Amino acid sequence: MSSAEPTEAEPTEAGPTEQTGPAVREPGRAPRPAAPVPSPLPGLAESARLLADATTTSTALVADALARIEATQPTLNAFRHLRAADALAEAAEADRRLAAGERLPLLGVPVAVKDDTDVAGLPTHFGCDGERPPVASDSEAVRRLRAAGAVVVGKTNSCELGQWPFTEGTAFGATRNPWNTAHTPGGSSGGSAAAVAAGLVPAALGSDGAGSVRIPAAWTHLVGIKPQRGRISVHPHSDAFQGLTVNGPLARTVADAALLLDAVAGAHPEDFHRPPAVRAAEAARRDPGRLRIALAWRPPLTLTGAGPDPEVRRAVTALADTLARLGHHVEEARPRYGLIGLAFVPRATVGIAEFAARHPEPALLDPRTRSALRTGTRLGGRVVRAARAREVRQHRRIGALFDASGFDVLLTPTTAAPPPRIGRFDDLSAWRTDVAMAAACPYAWPWNVLGWPGVNVPAGFTRSGLPVGAQLLGPSRSEERLIALAAQLEDDRRWFEHRPPV
Repeated sequence: MSSAEPTEAEPTEAGPTEQTGPAVREPGRAPRPAAPVPSPLPGLAESARLLADATTTSTALVADALARIEATQPTLNAFRHLRAADALAEAAEADRRLAAGERLPLLGVPVAVKDDTDVAGLPTHFGCDGERPPVASDSEAVRRLRAAGAVVVGKTNSCELGQWPFTEGTAFGATRNPWNTAHTPGGSSGGSAAAVAAGLVPAALGSDGAGSVRIPAAWTHLVGIKPQRGRISVHPHSDAFQGLTVNGPLARTVADAALLLDAVAGAHPEDFHRPPAVRAAEAARRDPGRLRIALAWRPPLTLTGAGPDPEVRRAVTALADTLARLGHHVEEARPRYGLIGLAFVPRATVGIAEFAARHPEPALLDPRTRSALRTGTRLGGRVVRAARAREVRQHRRIGALFDASGFDVLLTPTTAAPPPRIGRFDDLSAWRTDVAMAAACPYAWPWNVLGWPGVNVPAGFTRSGLPVGAQLLGPSRSEERLIALAAQLEDDRRWFEHRPPV
């Protein structure tokens, strides 16, 4: 086991590069060239196919992933921990199993998981500073990844306790966007998103408690799936962040995201939520049929007056036009969100308080985290129980868009703004940080309150080359429809042909 030590680099504007990364500037020294960067890894399904056909080896793929991670760590800073020795040993074992004829969905394929996910032998810092002992057991999601044959190469950076739509902190520095390293890849699954977008790994797991898979997917030109609550186990947590948080895949294609979802889906015996199984990979090959799609521009009430940036609106409008050209009925509509924020805030802050209270050195926590801890402590008990009890009424009110109005899918921007610059949220108070992130990201979090699925799809780029996304949202247990629709869009728009320059 080795730690991936973050090194701050001079921000670089996006520009064409080949096999060598941008120069790295260290304080007080002249720039030194970064290590040569190996070619991006193939996607998840393609890696599995190459391994099954004996066109490559797991050892080669894992070694390439580790070399690419090490070469880009000074500039992208995507990883908190690497498992270099263990991953190479597991790759060698996968090669022996492949040579013996064994076949599993991901046998020998390198993947990454987020820093909130337990991997035996590594600490679970969840973006926090300070020392933590290694955990003894894998989380259920990692156990299922291993059962599918995947090789976990490391753990990716997350902001502290997953609270913010940026991946920066005193514990590890700043994780940067491969499309333009002066900007954030989003958060809180920013390390996973940066790693996949840059081709360091074919796919990665993130988690989504208020858009934390979909937001970084939007800002790094990826497919990100927030599945139905309970679809992927969050064990050893039975009800993470008061039911708001789920695990979900990030990948460059719908097929890869669906393959990863199938590999890790399923409940632990102690899980509260146990939805019936879906076949995501099959859905990615299925025609979605002609759908009625509601296009909503107005976000839920956040008291920020937030609306979509003109470049976000332009990109999402173009995507809606594509859906209409593909034969779907697209119509502007307005979901009845009501005062859903009154249910979200207690659940979110109580969830933060529950995690923060376990930190062995509370003084090391960000002042904004300590503020959330105090708020969550006040809103615990009766208040959070009442917030959770409202969920049934919220299902009926917002679900009327699908049940009474007859829409199949809701389309919205994933974020109101393109990815902010690194440091945009530095030195803000807890209140000002909340206001700023609510203005930038007002669209994603209601679906966490509801527990329903959503898929971010790339919507295009701003004129300066920054990615933006759109989310396809559905009612309960509608992953297969959303995945089929996303795959149809991908066939037409072919977003996977565009790669960042880093």
